[in-house]
Formats: sequence, structure tokens, C-alpha cells
Amino acid sequence: MSRTISLTLAAALPLGGGGDAQVAFSLKDPAISESSGLAASARHPGIVYTHNDSDGAPQIFAVDSATGRTKAVFTISGATARDWEGIALGRDEAGRPALYIADIGDNLKGAWPYVTVYRVREPSRISSRPLKATAFRFTYSDGARDAESILVDPRDGRLYVASKAFGGGRLYRAPRKLSTARTNVLRPAGSAHSFATDGAWAPDGSSFVIRGYFSATLYRSPGEQIRVISLPSQEQGEAVTYTPDGRALLVSSEGADRKVWRVPLPEEALPSPPPGRDAEPSREQPDNKTESSGTNRGLGLFVVVGAVVAAIAYSRRRK
Repeated sequence: MSRTISLTLAAALPLGGGGDAQVAFSLKDPAISESSGLAASARHPGIVYTHNDSDGAPQIFAVDSATGRTKAVFTISGATARDWEGIALGRDEAGRPALYIADIGDNLKGAWPYVTVYRVREPSRISSRPLKATAFRFTYSDGARDAESILVDPRDGRLYVASKAFGGGRLYRAPRKLSTARTNVLRPAGSAHSFATDGAWAPDGSSFVIRGYFSATLYRSPGEQIRVISLPSQEQGEAVTYTPDGRALLVSSEGADRKVWRVPLPEEALPSPPPGRDAEPSREQPDNKTESSGTNRGLGLFVVVGAVVAAIAYSRRRK
């Protein structure tokens, strides 16, 4: 994981979102020091799951999105936290709500013979306790690579991983049915946002997003891009998820920047209303209405030096 903030080349493209981003809440728990993944629960309204990056305990934090306070800590038994990079909502083979935790970071691009995704049943109640994990091992069909983004298509439960690479990564598709008895192979399915740090699928499956440090790309399907949007300035922008209504993104950062921002989606990426009903505006109200992202302020200056900074930063690693 690079400790130097780098601009994605996508930042040089025309940017725009669905309105000004605002702070939705701030993470209050000092134990959440490197929020590297986000998943907004549909089963428990108002709960957002997050976790730390590498070298931490194998834990998931359930955070109240109204107050930013941790409501429960789930220890994942049968798992190790080598380099946890993302978390996604999905279902298990019985159709029960589940969480997929991606231990997929590989800063040395081949130091690990395989990467792991852990699946746990989403808890029925928000109270601290252990959750038993099912582990799935993965390799890439075209060789090992670094990755930080995990996505699960809610329509068919298919798992995707986006690689992290300067100049553009790749989106990889997992087998339709995952195996615990053998290594699962990830195969290319399309291109991905440069220097991808996280991704998520919309709750209704109508779109997905892959983010970088300063911008994100919205897709209709693998290989079909909707739009590039700018993101709030963050210390080290890492995680992204959709709000449960699918009308905005939530983004967080590693480090001391503990704000979680709500970024409205542009009109063309909004979910379709149910038949016979008009689209309704989101009822979510961010806690902090006075702090605006200033998403595009200063972006021009960054773009001028972006490519140079990114190239230099790419070689500077934490590990």
C-alpha cells in the first residue's frame, strides 16, 4: 500500500458528480485507524461495516452512520488479516446475507502464491461476537498482481476483483460457483480505474463503481463506462460503497482523516424507480450540512503535476 497520495490519470478527464459531497459522519472509534473497506448494510439500516488494513486483528466494525460510533466488533474466526483491502455485501450459497472480506493486497505482485477472500454470514443482530469464516483461495489467470477492490454483483452473486495499477488496472471475474477445495481462478472481464483502491456494486445491480485516490469511474457493466466523477480530497482515499438506496456513494480514508463523505451520483447513474413509481430523492441527511467537499477546488493544480507525482509515488511502498 502506497503511503504517498497519488493522482489517477482519470483526474485529467472532465469530472463531475451529482452535486456537492458532504460529510455523512466521522468515525469515532480510535481503533479504526485505517478504514480500507466499507459496506452499507441493507439488513440493518443505518449500519456501515468497515475494517482496518494490513497487520491488524481480523475484525469488522459495525458503525452507526448517524453518530459514527462503533456499535459492535466482530472477530472473524478462521481468518488472518495479512492485507485486508475491501469488504462487500453478498449472499452465501443458501441465499443468506453474507459479507465478503478481501485479503487481496500484494504490494510485491507475486510475493504470495494466492490471495484469499473470506465469507461470513451477516450477523442477525448487532452485538460483538466471533463470526466463523469460510475461506476461498484465488489466483489470476494472467499472473499475480496487486489489488484492493472487491465487488459482488447482487443479481447473481458473482465476485469481481479490480487490480491496482498505474495507468489502468483490470477487472477480474471469479467462477460462478466458488470452491473451498481448490484454488479459484480470476479471469479478465474488462478494464478498471487507474490505481483502484476499492469498488462496489449498486444494491439493485444497475451499476458499479471503482474508485482511485481522487476520482471514481461508474460503470453500467464490465467494459461499459458511464462517467468519471471527482471525489472529496482525503488523506488517503481508500474505501467506497453505495448507500442502501443506491443514490449516492460513501467514501472513507485511511489515516487520521476520519470523515466518511456522501457523494451524490449523477443522474445517469441513479437507479431506475420501481414500475409505476417516480424516483424519489434520498431521505438520508448527512450529520454535517455545513462542510462542503470543494471537490473540484484545486483539482486543476493537481492535474498539472498528477502524472509526475503518481509515477514517483508508485515506487514508494509502505512495505
